[in-house]
Amino acid sequence: MTDYKSEKQEVDVLKEPDYSRSYTARDYLDWTFEGLYELIHGVAHKMSPAPSANHQRISRKLSRVFFNYFQEGQKCEAFNSPIDVFLIKEGEDWKETKVILEPDLCIICDPAKIQKQGCIGSPDFVLEILSPATAKKDFTDKFSLYEEYGVAEYWIVDPFNKCVIRNILKQEKYEIQRAAFAEELISPQQFPELTIKVADVFEGIGHYE
Repeated sequence: MTDYKSEKQEVDVLKEPDYSRSYTARDYLDWTFEGLYELIHGVAHKMSPAPSANHQRISRKLSRVFFNYFQEGQKCEAFNSPIDVFLIKEGEDWKETKVILEPDLCIICDPAKIQKQGCIGSPDFVLEILSPATAKKDFTDKFSLYEEYGVAEYWIVDPFNKCVIRNILKQEKYEIQRAAFAEELISPQQFPELTIKVADVFEGIGHYE
């Protein structure tokens, strides 16, 4: 007797997505795979198993600054990873998007975008911390997607060179600011009172692996 399995049963036994096919948010929401994934143009990308100790130190420092600034009751709210960010164009059904990202930190000023599934639409500010496994993606794929979907400001925190690269959206294109190093003070353009000394971000951070 033939052992028949339904299509749903076949899907259930998969341990990870099929990296050769295209998915939408609707598919993504049904996944039960272990670990975190991003969708880039419909293609699944598995996140690194765990961030390095240095990555976590930098993330903790930056999160503390942003969370302290955006206290409860303010219009804007800070979130750090993991949070699903569903990037959509105007009029697009968010469940049909093929772009879902997991930024290290983001600021959302429209409370309507904050749903139980994550952020539905573009955050106002996004920050990514480079690692050997993600550097190329952060500089190319994510740069292009954050620009295309109208994220007003995108910071790339570079532990290798101990600097912060700020990208400001102007006329639908990112204007790349000069990298900020050492004793320089930087602020998000939208939140000029939030100041960060670059040296403080990388204090105690040695060789990055």
